[in-house]
Amino acid sequence: MKFLDEAKIFVKSGDGGDGCVSFRREKFIEFGGPDGGDGGRGGDIEFVCVENLNTLIDFRYRQHYKAARGTHGMGRNRSGPKGETIVIKVPVGTQILSEDKQTLIADMTEPGARAVVAKGGDGGRGNARFKSSTNQAPRRFDPGWPGEEMWLWLRLKLIADAGLIGLPNAGKSTFLAAVSRAHPKIGDYPFTTLHPNLGVVRLGNDEFVLADLPGLIEGASDGAGLGTRFLGHAERCRVLLHLVDGTEADPLEGYRTVRDEIAAYGHGLEDKPEILALNKCDALSDADAAEKRGRLAAEAGKAVHLISGFAGAGVDAVIWELFGLVGADGVGDDAEDQPWEVHR
Repeated sequence: MKFLDEAKIFVKSGDGGDGCVSFRREKFIEFGGPDGGDGGRGGDIEFVCVENLNTLIDFRYRQHYKAARGTHGMGRNRSGPKGETIVIKVPVGTQILSEDKQTLIADMTEPGARAVVAKGGDGGRGNARFKSSTNQAPRRFDPGWPGEEMWLWLRLKLIADAGLIGLPNAGKSTFLAAVSRAHPKIGDYPFTTLHPNLGVVRLGNDEFVLADLPGLIEGASDGAGLGTRFLGHAERCRVLLHLVDGTEADPLEGYRTVRDEIAAYGHGLEDKPEILALNKCDALSDADAAEKRGRLAAEAGKAVHLISGFAGAGVDAVIWELFGLVGADGVGDDAEDQPWEVHR
């Protein structure tokens, strides 16, 4: 299934039904009076959050959603039924935005959450509503009120425990494939990953979700490359694993680029716990790896892991630290005796 994290749709709630003009006509009943019923209310447009969806691909094939109109009122004081509500299912983590892409209407973060974004129009009143002692045969009725219509943007922000960040070709997909059963596309060129991939890292009876997010480039916070669409997925991660390509001549430049874009984007990303790892250490000599690790640690002010997602070197320590930071349930004092699943 193709991953799609953004879609634009048009929604329109149902118009209200018209009121009815009717008079009671029965044998032996003289001057029966007005008995026109009210029109029914139009159907609503409602979004519901479900667990079994992980992409917005359905909205590529259907962009228009229109609820049913309320039925007109009828004689014998019969009101029209309400129009059928349209229920639109979206995956967990979907944000509903107005057409300007700025106003947040609803944030669907919990399974079962519901949000009515467009209410159906009220039904019109029938002539029975207008009878009085001075107007005993009214022929007035009200038409139904129109429903609401609007264009909406749907934006999916993945909900994962940990997220992999870094420049393109930093080895994020290789790392995800090594520690989970995910099978992301891996290539020896930048921008291999064009959409996020999820993998589940297991330790004994416990697990957490790791997201491989498309590589950042300079200017991403202003929309360059995949821009804010990538950064939006990182918002929901509890901890970030920052991979730096150790084969680069100056790994500090790559580290600064990613951190600058995260700080420029805001939304609390710069305050999230971060694990820093120098990747592809299998392609470096011991002296070169130690020198680059020391420079990177001095720049970041934190410990730096030396790892190789391809060879599996140093990966265990990173996984243990991730489990500690995500606060996974079920990891007890004897967790070190429980092997985590290795997929390499």
